[in-house]
Amino acid sequence: MIRSGQQLTFGQQLRLTVILSVPSIIAQLSAVVMEYIDAAMVGSLGAEASASIGLVATTTWLFWGLVSSTSTGFAVQVAHCVGAGHNDEARSVVRQALVAAVSLSVVLAAVGCALSGVLPVWLGGDSTVCPGATSYFRIFALSLPFLQLYSLAGGVLRCSGNMLVPGVMGGMMCMLDVVFNALLIFPSRTLTVAGLTFGVPGAGLGVTGAALGTALAEVVASAVLMWYLLCRSPELRLREAVGRFRLTSGCLRKAMHIGMPMAGERVVLNCAQILTTIIVAPLGTAAIAANAFAITAEALCYMPGYGIAEAATALVGQSIGAGRRRLTRSFARITVGTGMAVMTVMAVVMYVLAPQMMAFFTPDETVRSLGVTALRTEAFAEPMFAAAIVTYGVFVGAGDTLIPCCMNLLSIWAVRLTLAALLAPTMGLHGVWIAMCVELCFRGTIFLVRLGRKY
Repeated sequence: MIRSGQQLTFGQQLRLTVILSVPSIIAQLSAVVMEYIDAAMVGSLGAEASASIGLVATTTWLFWGLVSSTSTGFAVQVAHCVGAGHNDEARSVVRQALVAAVSLSVVLAAVGCALSGVLPVWLGGDSTVCPGATSYFRIFALSLPFLQLYSLAGGVLRCSGNMLVPGVMGGMMCMLDVVFNALLIFPSRTLTVAGLTFGVPGAGLGVTGAALGTALAEVVASAVLMWYLLCRSPELRLREAVGRFRLTSGCLRKAMHIGMPMAGERVVLNCAQILTTIIVAPLGTAAIAANAFAITAEALCYMPGYGIAEAATALVGQSIGAGRRRLTRSFARITVGTGMAVMTVMAVVMYVLAPQMMAFFTPDETVRSLGVTALRTEAFAEPMFAAAIVTYGVFVGAGDTLIPCCMNLLSIWAVRLTLAALLAPTMGLHGVWIAMCVELCFRGTIFLVRLGRKY
């Protein structure tokens, strides 16, 4: 109906938002569950093992952000082409995206491997944490080409309107992560279930096993998604289409126009998050572990917002491609309102269940207590965090990324880091999370103001 110019009622627009959001939310939640699985399994090995992963977590987000930005630069072009009914052009974008994305991911993998030995030391980790952190990050770096293919295939499929297949594969990747982690993290052991005793094989690799398990799950998921994209997608499959994989200046310029501000933002934003890690590191191993666990636990609350943001990107992108400005404005407001409503509910759940969420990750009472305080502080910021997340997705769908990226950077550097540096010495980890709460409220406000002026 969007592509053919038909009118959509408010109810139809809301229903379409939900239909596209649910599979994407499932995919986002699957990614969070994978983090939960890694954190809980490694957490059972002790605070030092947890701190090994927590120490390099923000740096892995930096690399993941660069991978994601590259995918988005091409995926938004696919949305515009499909919205305009130009499927041949969309396939051409996919071909060029494969060449550019794979090339960049290989470079990132080489850089990550080169940094893996010194990174934990730069971040302030002690001698008990650094070896595990180095191993974890090196394996993560080597898996980046597969992570890039997974991100690219999922992104272009979602922007073509197919949320189901990427959502299903997100769930499958989560299940595979459970299996691989169980086999690789722990040593061989005997389990008793319902009176039956049986042996379970295991490699006993600890933190290294967690990284390998996740990497293997990503390899399988990326292979399946790429197969579907290239062979089965009605709009984008290349199997029956003839075309060249040569990069064109027009496509590459558009990808850079969309993706480069996002990549730059990710670099600076994650540098800020790394700086936050440096602020937290002197507070001790318990604080590092609690901070990492709380960040992972909070993701359960805000990932639905990212799922709705992906739906917003697809709906706004296709509406713009079809030349329908009024429908673009309507979808922008509906998706943002839906995201704020959903994350408000999730915030209440997080506040109430914070003790149980932290207990899932670690038996250490000190780590649990610090994490519960952090989560309950952050719960008050979630509605405005939703506003920032989904509004950003709207702007991405419109190909408008430069100013929103600058807004994100201004917010986190001028508000969050300043407050965290001031509060951490006297209030500890609680002060760091108060700073985060204040900053997210500020960020949501400025994004809503810009949305109101632009749409």
